[in-house]
Amino acid sequence: MTDGTPTVLVTGANGFVGRHLVPALARNGWLVRCAVRTGARDANDFEIGELGPSTDWHAALAGVDAVIHLAARVHRQNEEHAVKLYRNVNIEGTLHLARSAMAADVRDFIFISTILVHGRSNNERPPFREDDELTPRGLYGMSKAAAEVGLMQLVEGSAMRVTVVRPPLIYGVGAKGNFALLEKAVRRGIPLPLANVDNRRAFLSVQNLASFVMHRLEHPGKTFDVFLVADSEQVSTGEFIERLARAARTTPRLFRMPIPLLGALLKASGRREANDSLLGSLELDLSKVAGIGWRPPLTLDEGLNRALDAPI
Repeated sequence: MTDGTPTVLVTGANGFVGRHLVPALARNGWLVRCAVRTGARDANDFEIGELGPSTDWHAALAGVDAVIHLAARVHRQNEEHAVKLYRNVNIEGTLHLARSAMAADVRDFIFISTILVHGRSNNERPPFREDDELTPRGLYGMSKAAAEVGLMQLVEGSAMRVTVVRPPLIYGVGAKGNFALLEKAVRRGIPLPLANVDNRRAFLSVQNLASFVMHRLEHPGKTFDVFLVADSEQVSTGEFIERLARAARTTPRLFRMPIPLLGALLKASGRREANDSLLGSLELDLSKVAGIGWRPPLTLDEGLNRALDAPI
């Protein structure tokens, strides 16, 4: 704590989520330290190099009250040394940071995990809950699940409190991945064969994620806790695209295609992940997060309007 102002260290501060979260924390009275790999711009930036089991966190953690761990290795499944990279960064790097935070008497540690620790879809199953058995898919999901287990074991009996957040697809200004692809398709008027996809999926505005993080810092709970966090509405892929098009002030070009044919085409193209994320359901039971008194401040439409508003 510096001059009575609580201090928070944010890893991955210059990434998509970090660029939204850092100013939100500052507006709420936090002194924010940004851990970045390279390119420190001011006195509150700490260059840490590659995140891993030997990262030196001593200076960055001095006097810190809370850590928000966003940094991770993502979308590297096809790299030759992918398994080692995911282990070093997402598992060992996370646990090393947590151990360093405990040694520095950090009070709260918030770990942004992923809904992929449950899998990519829950077709014909109940909505995912926090206490479901973990069934991760892909190297990224498996590495995040392993980090969660390691954190739970690490903080047992500790004074540091750990909150694990498992978000679905996070959207907002500057988002990459599937959201960026959908936004580009909608803006360019590309026809999409998703008019008859009858699924339900959860999404999360980056502003709503920031709101939950703030709520958790202000209302900490037990030593180790896990939350599924998402927007209030869970809609079909087609409806999400329609809402996205409305925010972009354009008309979506959706057409119908037999689902078995569409699924076969996606699988034949090597896009198995796209098959799950476009056609499968991903419903979340949000009763636990509601039970601690948090509600998403933005509706789905409000979140999408902000996502397409202006560069951050």
